[in-house]
Amino acid sequence: MLQFDLWKRVLIWLICAVGIWLALPNAFYTRVEAHNDAVAAIDKGGATGELDRQVAAWPSWMPSSLVNLGLDLRGGAHLLAEVQVADVYESRMQAMWPEIRDALRPERDTVGTIRLQPSDPQEIRIRIGTPEGMPRALEVVRGLARPIQTLTGVGSTDIEVRGEDDVIVVTLSEAEKLATDDRTVRQSLEIIRRRIDEVGTREPTIQRQGEDRILIQVPGIGSASELKEIIGTTAQLTFHPVVGRGSDGDANPGVGNKIVPALDEQGVFYTLEAAPVVTGEELVDAQPAFDQNGRPAVNFRFNTSGARKFGDYTAENIGSPFAIVLDDEVISAPVIQSHIPGGSGIITGNFTVEESTNLAVLLRAGALPAGLEFLEERTIGPELGQDSIDAGKVATIVAFVAVLTFMALSYGLFGLFANIALILNIALIFGLLSLMGATLTLPGIAGIVLTVGMAVDANVLVFERIREELKTSRGPARAIELGYEKALSAILDANITTFITAVILFVMGSGPVRGFAITLGLGILTSVFTAIFVTRLMIVMWFERRRPKTIEV
Repeated sequence: MLQFDLWKRVLIWLICAVGIWLALPNAFYTRVEAHNDAVAAIDKGGATGELDRQVAAWPSWMPSSLVNLGLDLRGGAHLLAEVQVADVYESRMQAMWPEIRDALRPERDTVGTIRLQPSDPQEIRIRIGTPEGMPRALEVVRGLARPIQTLTGVGSTDIEVRGEDDVIVVTLSEAEKLATDDRTVRQSLEIIRRRIDEVGTREPTIQRQGEDRILIQVPGIGSASELKEIIGTTAQLTFHPVVGRGSDGDANPGVGNKIVPALDEQGVFYTLEAAPVVTGEELVDAQPAFDQNGRPAVNFRFNTSGARKFGDYTAENIGSPFAIVLDDEVISAPVIQSHIPGGSGIITGNFTVEESTNLAVLLRAGALPAGLEFLEERTIGPELGQDSIDAGKVATIVAFVAVLTFMALSYGLFGLFANIALILNIALIFGLLSLMGATLTLPGIAGIVLTVGMAVDANVLVFERIREELKTSRGPARAIELGYEKALSAILDANITTFITAVILFVMGSGPVRGFAITLGLGILTSVFTAIFVTRLMIVMWFERRRPKTIEV
């Protein structure tokens, strides 16, 4: 007999009601979006009258999660960047010189003088004064090697050391280069994500492509050039001892030194020691501020190791200039007036308030470990996005109306029950997408359109089975019951195989393919629920109320 326990009925209608409740904000998209933006703005900078009005435009007790619109719907910027991983090799070699020098100094009686020689950017060459001490020098330098902490580099060390007459040559091992490349791309990926998150854009797509490329798609941003300004600056902050100052940018700086232009002083160049005392990687915080003269500046704070290095250097070099370098430009070169303990300080310069704020954002997000070369850039206008939305709406409405009409004409009252379940099915899909904070793309709309067509498939199987049972002179109640029982296996088989396909598309695909897989997978789950439970419950409730002697499907 047809029967539904009370708790099952309550649970089914409760799930439908919650789905509609979660999907409802999408029917008032612009208003809810303005409400969410105003709430975020108040949390960040305080309330204003206009923000309070926007917050009050949507009830606080209602859900405010929306289905985010992807790049192809909202418009925005698309970039494909290649990480210049080889840049890291040179900085690694430069950073090793002070360590090698300090390790060889106690061995001067054996190895003689120690001098840094001009060398290829990916190696470091050190000449020793006593060639007979080369075996001891190689032993000391090799002792600086560290094991590689990756599965592919097990048993290998990070550097290779060899001797050529009286010159020690240090290079990165191949295993370390592979590990460094992977680490550099991963770090660049995370820093790009932090920088874009600081700006507050919605649902950016930032993912790795291949060995050394990163795909960046940010909906709602004005142009690709604006996006490049946010992420393209490497923001490499370093602190260097100053060797000299002059006006000749082509002068020979000497081995171990480099010439860097001043940011705000035209024609002024600083000669600095190439190896920095402290780097921006040891920063833990940076905030916009004002100096004692009321000019925009940036306060910074180092971690424990950075604070110790900074404090030790300032204590030993009082009266000497100390250059603060950002992306190979000296932004400030103050004279050290006293010991600076605690690892905090202030960066001053000819900043505007906006520039100091942007610099603080870049420093807080971290320095890109290597430069980026932009291989592809596109700006997608909101008009194109609106065209996509309109086309998706038309396709969905046409599919929806066609299916509703077909079901009503083919199955009569039972077809109307299936149509109500189909409407609930769409509401459940948007409710789940909103709950997940998912991003809807044009392929995602295609997945929903396909779901509309597939959603009634289970009902068609059930209704056709009920027709077959009615032909065997069974009563209407028994025919309905057997129709659902015998169609269940076919429904599950068809939907499970399609769901497996959606899972494979999600795991193996990326970008638009994943968007299609998500909406298709969710649509399958909601379709099975509405067909097996919702439609059946409506038929049972109708049958209990009317008690018909015969039925027509």
